[in-house]
Amino acid sequence: MHFYPSEQKERLTLSQAIVKYLQAQYSEYDGVEQRFIQGIWGIFGHGNVSGISQALVEYGKDLPYHKPCNEQSMVHASTGFARAKRRKATMACTTSIGPGATNMLTGAATATICRIPVLLLPSDYYASRYSGTVLQDIDHLSSEDMSVTDTFRVVSRFFDRITRPEQILTSLPEAMRIMTNPADTGAVTIALPQDIQGYAYEYPTHFFEKRVWRIERSFPNTIRIQEAIKLLKEAKKPYIIAGGGIHYSEAWNELAAVSERFGIPVGETHAGRGAIRHGSELHIGGTGHLGTPGAGRIAEEADLVICVGTRLHDFVTGSNSAFQNPDVKFISINVSARDAYKLGALPITADAKLALSALLEYGTTAGVQPQNDWVNKVRLEKISWDNIKLTEVYTQHAGEKMSQGHLIGILNDEMDEGDVLVAAAGTIPADLTKLFEVNGGKELHLEFGNSCMGYDIPAAIGVRLAGAEKEVYILMGDGNYQMHPMELVTAMQERTKITILLNVNYGYQSIHGHQKALVGHSLGNEFKIRDLRSGLLDEGLFIEIDYAKNAESVGLTTWVANTEEEVRNALQEAKLKENSCMIVVPTERYRSLPGSEVWWEVVGAEVTNDPKTKALVEAREEGRIKQRLYY
Repeated sequence: MHFYPSEQKERLTLSQAIVKYLQAQYSEYDGVEQRFIQGIWGIFGHGNVSGISQALVEYGKDLPYHKPCNEQSMVHASTGFARAKRRKATMACTTSIGPGATNMLTGAATATICRIPVLLLPSDYYASRYSGTVLQDIDHLSSEDMSVTDTFRVVSRFFDRITRPEQILTSLPEAMRIMTNPADTGAVTIALPQDIQGYAYEYPTHFFEKRVWRIERSFPNTIRIQEAIKLLKEAKKPYIIAGGGIHYSEAWNELAAVSERFGIPVGETHAGRGAIRHGSELHIGGTGHLGTPGAGRIAEEADLVICVGTRLHDFVTGSNSAFQNPDVKFISINVSARDAYKLGALPITADAKLALSALLEYGTTAGVQPQNDWVNKVRLEKISWDNIKLTEVYTQHAGEKMSQGHLIGILNDEMDEGDVLVAAAGTIPADLTKLFEVNGGKELHLEFGNSCMGYDIPAAIGVRLAGAEKEVYILMGDGNYQMHPMELVTAMQERTKITILLNVNYGYQSIHGHQKALVGHSLGNEFKIRDLRSGLLDEGLFIEIDYAKNAESVGLTTWVANTEEEVRNALQEAKLKENSCMIVVPTERYRSLPGSEVWWEVVGAEVTNDPKTKALVEAREEGRIKQRLYY
């Protein structure tokens, strides 16, 4: 690449140039400007030890460095950070070649599925090939230019491999464009061959000047809004499904206004939980397969479904079986055209806040009125669910341990304004979708797009690093905890206080129940010692694990709580601590909440000699008659 002779240049290594560039990138949203890449996570090894690490020491003054215990965790931490920042800022991640790089794959998939920006900088083979076969890389049989980092192509919104130092002049701006575009954002991967990281180039100095990337709100098309109002005026049973886009657009007030003005009940996806912030008689709770029973019945009857900021995965749609009104129509508001066109919807490709504001304005002018019979039905469903919570969920039955639902009820009471709860995977997201209340300024960060075990602890660290000033809680099961327990070390070294409420039920009870319902038995889902007589894992005794001692070993303050009073006391005491805490709660293993009555497609064994499995599969297949391939 050639530049004008008078242009000023600076000779830097590729790594130094990357570090300088990232520190000069800013985002702007609704007039608020902030540095976009606010830190970098990394574990150094072959590939980046003499490249990115050197650059950070010499040039990384405004790019704070953080060290995890596992590379997957640092992507989760960056995702939690970016989610807390409403996608207006994020972090970068650097790794060595080989396993250091591939450890990030699950984190990358989680970020991309959840539409969260993260920047991944895995190291790669020698671009020069002078060294021949490289330690920690694959000798591919049919391609000399393929390495393990190519696996990131599938899980990234953008992938590039830098083979000349000047290539970042085009690659980095493209990475920034994608990360700051709400419709395209996700994991961005730039693979950095280890030799190229140290190669120098004379970069134009203006490449390192401050650049502001404006994250713009996209305005809705007026004609589409008018078409939507026509559908809304005709509807007798409208229903809103609120997704994560409500949070990223900060459209909470607009959503509430549309719901209340036109009498439209609101159900929330996992990512959208908390979209209705101040309570409402029209808030029906979580929707879809893991939602409330009332939300399932409302979705089944609805003749107009307004989807806002959701990608409509199968848990939300009941594998395209949840909406049974033969005349049902859809409106979909989304910044992504791909998502807006799903279910044959009237697409409104726009920012949620602006689109909902337009619906409110045009709908009011057009005289859209609530349908009283429909509103009353919603109220009755809400009353019914509230009664179930009080009489069946938020109680400790005689002779039983506490239930997971009961723990959530306690958190609803004990969390304060500004507190954040982080959770992911297992039965907990389902129960939180049904039970958690955001009234009073509480926040819920629920990862269920990838349903990724091990996300919770590093993500909570990221939330804290993003500036959370009040308490940051994690509700997680013991199976989830075992995925990344050593990130407690990271929490301690970063001085990021988190409080874990650990639900101990001796296994993967979500899959245990799932397996029992589908095939009639459970295999490999509970923490047991292999039985010596039978040789079977599932016939042994439960393993007693002292989780409190495990957490204490890295410096956490811990409690073991068996009753509601003990849990409440521990939570109150934890608020007074400056360090991270863990409250261990042994819970009833097989006590679950009422189901949503929404079917979900799981293909059972087409051929089996087990009569129990055969009966369960046949019963399950009855739900398939409700599926609609196209609306």
